[in-house]
Parts: sequence; structure tokens; C-alpha cells
Amino acid sequence: MGSATREQAGSARGAAVYRTLGAELGRVRRLGTDLPRVLDVGGGSGTWAVPLAESGCAVTVVDTSPNSLATLARRARDAGVTDRVTPVQGDVDALADLVPASSADLVLGHGLLEVVDDPVAALAALATATDAGGAVSVLTVGRYGAFLSRITAGRPVEARHLLTDPEGRSGPADPLRRRFDTRSLHELTSRTGLLDVELVQGDGTLDSWAPPSGDGEIPARELAELDALASAIPALGEVAPRLHLLARRR
Repeated sequence: MGSATREQAGSARGAAVYRTLGAELGRVRRLGTDLPRVLDVGGGSGTWAVPLAESGCAVTVVDTSPNSLATLARRARDAGVTDRVTPVQGDVDALADLVPASSADLVLGHGLLEVVDDPVAALAALATATDAGGAVSVLTVGRYGAFLSRITAGRPVEARHLLTDPEGRSGPADPLRRRFDTRSLHELTSRTGLLDVELVQGDGTLDSWAPPSGDGEIPARELAELDALASAIPALGEVAPRLHLLARRR
């Protein structure tokens, strides 16, 4: 898998994230909420929103792109969940004007923090939209996974930049503003003053390392089990292409 594909954190749907979100939504339902309220910020095309709506959630999607929201509407219609998906055009900077505070049981910011102007303000906005005791899910590109992908692709100059640049960028032409590691995600969350970290894990930890199809291929179920084990080990999760954080609203 190429580095460009792997770094599309917002559109990636790794098993580790699905397991965690499923457990979180199960917790919400056990508290007596039949239709969990989900807010997906920056998820315009519906990669996450439509499957969540299919699972029985009411999902509001905020995105700046009308084209992405049109794709969302088409996907929701095809899946028969139009009544459970609400598209809103807007930016995370104006989130307080777009959705009420404390209005969601679960807020997603997937593929968001690496591109916004101010990641602390963006994460605080996500937290403010979350009901007390609810969760914020952040999926972002990992610095060390990106480093390893550049090494295996034979791009040492970019690899060096990824380790030495304060924001984890690969050079002046890098389309991302920043990349994260576990420490920087913890620090970012702490700076909001609104969230407590419950989990930081790798997502897609084995994406780069599993043998290609036809070359000693590992059965899908066994590979998924191995990925779950690897993602939960901090040292291995740290070099995953994506890092997933789940934080609880105080």
C-alpha cells in the first residue's frame, strides 16, 4: 500500500477503530439510548457516517465540501438511512454555530487534526459538542508509521524530515500540516482542558507488513486477530499508519 493511500486517515476504516466505536456505542445503548447521537466532523462523503447510521445511530455530518455532502446524501439514500443522516455544510472553526453544545454521545474527528489551522481549538470544539460522559474519537496519521513507509519506499530525505521536523512533516511540499505520535496526542488532549484520554492505539498496524496476496497470504480472520493484538501493544501501535485516540468528555 502506498504512503499516499495510507495517509488518508479520514477515509480509512481500520478494524481497531471499528471495534472501539462498537464498544462505545454499546456502552451508550446500555445507558438507555436507543438511537445514539453521533457527530462526524469532516466526514462529508459518509465513509463512517453511513455505516454508523445503518447500525442504528442518528448521525450529523459537518463538512465544508458540497460535493462530499452530495456523495454522503447519495450513499445514505442507497443504504436506506436518509432519515438518520443530517448533512451540515460548515467548518470545525464554526462548529459552535452549527451544532448545539453537549448534543452528541459520540463525536468523530477522523482525518481532521492533521489539516486544521489550530488542532487544539479544533479538538476543544469537538469536546464542546460532546455530552458529559460522551466520547471523542480522533483518527490521525502517525508520524512513525509515515517514517517507515518512506524508508520502505526508498525516500530517505522525506524520512529524515518526518523525524526531525517539529510537526512531523515530510518536507515543504507535504500536503499535511502535521503528524502525531502517542505523546503529542496526549499533550494535545490535555491542552483542551475538557477531555480525559482513555485509549491511544494503532489502526491498520499490519497494513504494511502482511504478505501480499498469493505470497504466503495469511487467512483474513487470523490476520484480523493478529492486527487486534498488535494494535493494542503500544510499541507496535506507535508505528501503525494511523493512530486512534478515544477521549472522554469531563
